[in-house]
Amino acid sequence: MEDAHILMSMTYASRANPDVSANDFNEILQQAQVNNATNGITGMLTFNKDYFLQTIEGPRAQINRLLYSLIADPRHHDLQVIETRELKHRAWSKWSMNYASPTEKNAAIYLKYSTTIDFNPYLLSAEAAYNLMNELSDQHD
Repeated sequence: MEDAHILMSMTYASRANPDVSANDFNEILQQAQVNNATNGITGMLTFNKDYFLQTIEGPRAQINRLLYSLIADPRHHDLQVIETRELKHRAWSKWSMNYASPTEKNAAIYLKYSTTIDFNPYLLSAEAAYNLMNELSDQHD
């Protein structure tokens, strides 16, 4: 493949379908970890009961294939790509999918980048979304 050497990241937001349960979410996370490891994808995911915010990184062709799968996934809707960028290095090379949820411990991080008291990734700039994911990830390293 011509673009196999081109590393990129993509950050997107989506709305969780109301019937997504904690078990469904755990299944999503486990499935992402297995599939991403197989496909050379790494990334960071945050989720509250309403929204997903995810940054994935890997070969451009793999990111595009994954995007089509994500769009077709019935567990969420209104997927919006916030940003894509070419990378020299992965930010989450050791995580097939790192995960952070809003907690009391990290609430200040969410508030630092949010425009409202409630986490809504659709209101984040591309820079704020990327910085939020990096800072949340730093807590897990």
